[in-house]
Amino acid sequence: MPTLTKLYTMEEASQHNTKDDCWVVIDGKVYDVTPYLDEHPGGDDVVLAATGKDATDDFEDAGHSKSAKELMQNFCIGELDTSAPIIPELEIASRKETANYSRNLMDLTKQYWAVPVAIIGISVVAGFIYLRKK
Repeated sequence: MPTLTKLYTMEEASQHNTKDDCWVVIDGKVYDVTPYLDEHPGGDDVVLAATGKDATDDFEDAGHSKSAKELMQNFCIGELDTSAPIIPELEIASRKETANYSRNLMDLTKQYWAVPVAIIGISVVAGFIYLRKK
């Protein structure tokens, strides 16, 4: 018989993102790691940076040991509700910003090239005038 666990949405889990109330989502499970923050070998900043998103990749990339994975089970409070939407607005916005960043930068440099050229031109002319008066 399957074990019944509480289901949480990603939105619910992402609201618990402070040192006093910290949840992380790893492999579809939700963990309340608040009591473990001070004991975490990598510091609490690493864990707090992983809140509000699926931290599975971050967890695996850190190379946690088997004992760390066993310890993590003590903090499991439920599972991620996969039927709920995963806040697509945040994901789409960040991808658009990354893709458009270089184009926006190029547009700005094309638009404002005249100001630095004018400053350099005025400086050169002023330098020649100053040297001729000597």
